[in-house]
Amino acid sequence: MLSFQGENILSVNQLDRDCIERIFAVAKKMEPYAKKQKRTNVLEGAILANLFFEPSTRTRVSFGTAFNLLGGLVRETTGMQSSALAKGESLYDTARVISAYADAVAMRHPDAGSVAEFATGCDVPVINGGDGPNEHPTQALLDLLTIERELGRFNQPIDGMHIALVGDLKYGRTVHSLSKLLCHYKDIKFSMVAPDGLQMPDYVLDAVDNAGHKIQLVDKMEGNLAADIVYQTRIQEERFPSQEEANKYRGGFRISQAIYNTHCKPNSVLMHPLPRDSRLEANELDNDLNSNDNLAIFRQVQNGVLIRMALFALTLDVADKVEQYEVNVPWFSRKRNS
Repeated sequence: MLSFQGENILSVNQLDRDCIERIFAVAKKMEPYAKKQKRTNVLEGAILANLFFEPSTRTRVSFGTAFNLLGGLVRETTGMQSSALAKGESLYDTARVISAYADAVAMRHPDAGSVAEFATGCDVPVINGGDGPNEHPTQALLDLLTIERELGRFNQPIDGMHIALVGDLKYGRTVHSLSKLLCHYKDIKFSMVAPDGLQMPDYVLDAVDNAGHKIQLVDKMEGNLAADIVYQTRIQEERFPSQEEANKYRGGFRISQAIYNTHCKPNSVLMHPLPRDSRLEANELDNDLNSNDNLAIFRQVQNGVLIRMALFALTLDVADKVEQYEVNVPWFSRKRNS
């Protein structure tokens, strides 16, 4: 099993089921701090370098929030043009410099393999916040935690479930990483719902098949959404060869409450890695779903903070010391009772 202490978290390929369960156990211990029921200063004085060279809201803020909730400080760089990379500095040199300043790094970059390349020059833990169309391990972990919790509401385990992955499965790195994590479970049925041009890459399909799961490749939602989990993805227009090519697919896989009522099970859980494209021509998950109790997208966000807190606690070796550094929360917060 991954030792975690001082380790980089670059790919879900590093994780087995024991690792996943260890991360989840620590994540669940973080809930009182995320809800502001308690505070902890276990990382007081530690510095996170939050390096996001590709646009992000949730992931960037979530990493920073997770580190702050453990008592640490956050220093951010956003956008390629605001960094020395725009002046020709290599990822290796950037890593050597940043690791002289920080105790941990969270990084997103538009090129596949870039975060792993950066990590070769870094002597502090590096956590991959997404590298192009390749991987997004922390999103996969928070998705998996969400699946476990949502199915738990119906006393159903992950083993034996049916998941429908919908939309841009070619460029959507979140579904690549999630599918590979699910290979550690048993007897799962995958419905890959995507047009031929956006179907899941063969290397992911091979991993799922080799794990003994059932795979159904389909190009329409009708008749294929009666799953325990329906995981919708955004058309990743920034990764297409042209905007015109991306526009061919926008709006083709829209889910509204009417579609949910017709094609999903009564308790189908709706997930999305966010941001959901709410523009009229796309409208992936309609706003009329906002009152649907099975819309789990905002619970996913909350689980993301827990997962990232857990990874910082594990890689910086404070997971068993968090409670020793608790202090009271003096300010008002509605989160405490949520």
